[in-house]
Amino acid sequence: MRVALMLAGMLGLVAGSQGAAAKLSVGDRAPKLQVSKWVQGDPVNEFSKDNVYIVEFWATWCGPCRESIPHLNEVYKKYKDRGLVVIGQDVWEEDDSDVMTYRVALDDKKGSEKGKMADTWMEAAGQNGIPTAFVVTKTGEIAWIGHPMSLKEKLLDDVLAGTFDVKKAAADYAQKKEQEEKYETAFQEFQKAAKGKEWDKAESFLQQMEKSTDEDGRTEVEMVRLKMNLMKGDTVTAEAVAKRLGEKQPENAAFHGAIAWQLATIEGASKSLLEVAEKEANRANEIAKGKDADVLDTLARVQFVKGDKEAGVATEQKAVEAAEDAKAKANYKKTLDSYKSGKIPEA
Repeated sequence: MRVALMLAGMLGLVAGSQGAAAKLSVGDRAPKLQVSKWVQGDPVNEFSKDNVYIVEFWATWCGPCRESIPHLNEVYKKYKDRGLVVIGQDVWEEDDSDVMTYRVALDDKKGSEKGKMADTWMEAAGQNGIPTAFVVTKTGEIAWIGHPMSLKEKLLDDVLAGTFDVKKAAADYAQKKEQEEKYETAFQEFQKAAKGKEWDKAESFLQQMEKSTDEDGRTEVEMVRLKMNLMKGDTVTAEAVAKRLGEKQPENAAFHGAIAWQLATIEGASKSLLEVAEKEANRANEIAKGKDADVLDTLARVQFVKGDKEAGVATEQKAVEAAEDAKAKANYKKTLDSYKSGKIPEA
């Protein structure tokens, strides 16, 4: 997600969030499918005029990707009888053996370091984050590009019915990309200002970014504003920003967990900040019904730093039990051992 890249950029971990220059856009012909093998389900060798396709790019290590799977499953169940085919395209995977037996295709890395699908779809479209989905019409044109959770059923209805206006969508997408370029330019300037601790200037660039994006983008900017104020030690403003963010995305567990994590991992967090963190962590856990390991890990951190070490240990144990793969389980177990010894592990 763009938020993760921006937050990393503020800490000097990335040069910026701008992807490669886009050569693939809405309205263009969809590139051919180039996969090494199909893990599950009937292979799709080429696009058929009888079907509409969603090609979703994801990876096993990507938490937001796993969260989008149930949504795509529901979309597929609803529209499969009308000719919708959903392809889960695994990309950027370090170890292909980790891929689950979910209907996915593995990327073809012969002659390509990143993979041919990553090159001809993701990089060509200037997409540098997953999950990303492409909707392909019956005539082989790309109708939509974006996060799968943002895909509207109305769009699929129109594409399946053959009434979707691809030309208009292409024009709208081009306008959106122009706004994104303004957003990214402002972000680059924001990074420079934040690195130099020119906080007033950094705030002015955040405001420029807000003017160049939609509601979701403005929420992302608020997340960066929260991080910035925590970095500069303005806990009063940070608390106000956190409370504003807490009113958004009421069904998104990962979002509220991210707020809590930022507040709970700042050294010397005030009592009032930790109270907000606890509220957000509990909210995230309620949304996730106590079954999301990442959310449980965040809640455990909040409980531990607030001084309720027994609760932190108990919750981290639940995170270990809820972990879906061996690597994550090992990481949570390491954190659990740290809590048991009375120490806070590094964030």
